[in-house]
Amino acid sequence: MAMSAAAMTACGPGKPQLGVATIDEVADAMTLKEKAHLVVGTGMDVHAGTQTGESPAHTPIPGAAGATYAIPRLGIPGIVMADGPAGLRINPMREGDTATYYCTQFPVATALASTWNTDLVEQVGQAVGNEALEYGIDVLLAPAMNIQRNPLCGRNFEYYSEDPVVTGKMAAAYVRGVQGNGVCATLKHFAVNNQESNRMANDARVSQRALREIYLKGFEIALKEGKPWAVMTSYNKVNGTYASESVGLLTTLLRDEWKFKGTVMSGWFGGRNAVLQMEAGNDMLQPGTDGQYETILKAVKDKKLDEAKLDRNVRHVLEMLLRSPRLQKYKYTDSPDLNAHAAIARRSAEEGMVLLKNDSMALPLDSAVRKVALFGCASYALVPGGSGSGTVNSLHTVSLLEGLENAGYAVSDSLKALYLPYLAAGQSKGRLKTLAGSVPEYDTQRLPRELQPAMAMLEAEADSTDMALLTISRTSGESEDLDITDFFLRREETQLLDSVCKAFHAVGKKVVVVLNVGGVIETASWKDKPDAILCAWLPGQEGGNSLANVLAGKSVPSGKLPVSFPLHYEDVPSASNFPINAMQRSTPGGKKDWDYTNYEEDIYVGYRYYDSFGYEVSYPFGHGLSYTAFEYSEPTIVADGDKYTLAVKVKNAGHMPGKEVVQLYVSAPQAGRHNKPEKELKAFAKTDMLQPGQTAEVKMEVRAIDLASFNSQTSSWEVDGGGSHTFWFGASSDDIRDSLRYDVPPLQVKVGDVLKPQTMMRLLHR
Repeated sequence: MAMSAAAMTACGPGKPQLGVATIDEVADAMTLKEKAHLVVGTGMDVHAGTQTGESPAHTPIPGAAGATYAIPRLGIPGIVMADGPAGLRINPMREGDTATYYCTQFPVATALASTWNTDLVEQVGQAVGNEALEYGIDVLLAPAMNIQRNPLCGRNFEYYSEDPVVTGKMAAAYVRGVQGNGVCATLKHFAVNNQESNRMANDARVSQRALREIYLKGFEIALKEGKPWAVMTSYNKVNGTYASESVGLLTTLLRDEWKFKGTVMSGWFGGRNAVLQMEAGNDMLQPGTDGQYETILKAVKDKKLDEAKLDRNVRHVLEMLLRSPRLQKYKYTDSPDLNAHAAIARRSAEEGMVLLKNDSMALPLDSAVRKVALFGCASYALVPGGSGSGTVNSLHTVSLLEGLENAGYAVSDSLKALYLPYLAAGQSKGRLKTLAGSVPEYDTQRLPRELQPAMAMLEAEADSTDMALLTISRTSGESEDLDITDFFLRREETQLLDSVCKAFHAVGKKVVVVLNVGGVIETASWKDKPDAILCAWLPGQEGGNSLANVLAGKSVPSGKLPVSFPLHYEDVPSASNFPINAMQRSTPGGKKDWDYTNYEEDIYVGYRYYDSFGYEVSYPFGHGLSYTAFEYSEPTIVADGDKYTLAVKVKNAGHMPGKEVVQLYVSAPQAGRHNKPEKELKAFAKTDMLQPGQTAEVKMEVRAIDLASFNSQTSSWEVDGGGSHTFWFGASSDDIRDSLRYDVPPLQVKVGDVLKPQTMMRLLHR
């Protein structure tokens, strides 16, 4: 208190300073206009020094997404926000500066989730947060963590998984890494942003049970384990109310029940009613408009907005500002360690690659393989990230061609002479750009149509090279969902795959397919053709080097799928309730899957559906092969009150070093009778590198509440009695290696009765 009084005296009467005086003292000293300004962003043009109270010589990098209003008389800085799910997104040059500033393009979130390695994901978060810190960014608008409900969601590449436990654990790790730098991380999009079609107005109609168990659970885990300083609300409505205007979502659930202490901000231009947003607890509107400021100011003056609620929101914003590097007067350098971060990008890409198929040990490449026939446009112009993260200005992007050549492999000159000019021709159409040498880098949502080499050329390549690699690419982006045709291979891709397999198999040589994709695609109709399939996702700037290391066996694949690959699109549980080729117009009463979407599959998302209803899949959740083999044994469980520690021994029974992901699934007693999934993931752990013959004990912890289902009739989490729970130790959801049973006592925990659907739905039921 003495320090606060001294500071006020030094700055003049009535002028407490943020960071010296208490937040209450600073808030009490603010005028109504200052309060209204503080909860409304300054717009997306944040490169002018006047917007942050700084001199023009030391301003934020252009391209930042938003900023807050500076109040210099009270020591309140304007802080700067930038996107960054897979790398910091800023413009490459500062105003009046001739230097170019680069950031690291990391693998997309789905690839990071495929590592099942929270320590590694935390390292990625630390690196991204460090780049934000050194470029003068205070708030990173990441991680994105909505559930991958449907393969056609345009933004799936920014999301982690179809499962809330994987989602929550990965997001928490990313948050810890970012905030270790003193940079604020932001969980988004809260909540149920599972489609991009009409995302600004769509009403996501979801049962309370599905909300609690599937769509909110990941956020709950990330909030409690990662402790983020900010949350961003989604654009859509949740059961009839915009997320940013929902008291039940933002106050009753987020703050009162989950005890969130940070700042809530809107999605950019999200929501409709600034007053309702303020009342609900959406503390800050971004990027902010003059109209929102005027509306809030007038509403308080007209007694239509309680100033106490505005004050509450102001305090939440001040708490975020208090932690910011800008308030701490951190002198950013513009020089993060990009070489060190590139190494992290490479490791995370390697560990996130999933070996889907490997017949006759086609991989790793035999030591006799020295010359490779490289097919597919994406082999020469690897797609590093989706459009939501693809604007990262990386120093370089390594294609598969470059990666193979860096690793000492020769690539067919005749194929390079075919592909490189074809791709370079796309530059004149604005499709491609060249960064390093003559290798083009992908710069839009689609590569050119796939080439079709003549059969005579393919036969000549089969004779003159040792094996074939063919890359198939898909990406997507914000604001638009995929077309149903994007789920399937295109005709020219199928033709190329057929022709290459025919030519190379005729002379006894192998064909490997690399999937450079942002999400799930159809594989069942063609996966029998190649000898091996390696899913690289969108692997970031080091993708080519990472791929070459995995293909050569320098890095043993340990990635596992965080999503299921269905046999057919029609098998997807949300297929009949997703905007396939949606027309962009409304109709009287609302258009299904455009104005509203009924989540009729309820809790049965992904593997929960396929396992519970007996659907075969192409590749199951959790699947991923290795170059070695693992054996599980001696499962144990130890109870300590409401905490259960599960352990199993894992032995490397193969001939190469490797890491294994142990997945712990749980089945409730009489699951079918009680309308519960056949089994649900409750924990996972990844071993360290195990040498051949080495055994490690893997331990995982679950609490009794983690085993509960949500009962909307009693508004409570409940663990049923009447039988034993089964704990399954699996290498995937359908590759169970060991199990044990345990009688878990009944449990009931009451929670708030919020977010009720406003319409009747026919929910899927076992």
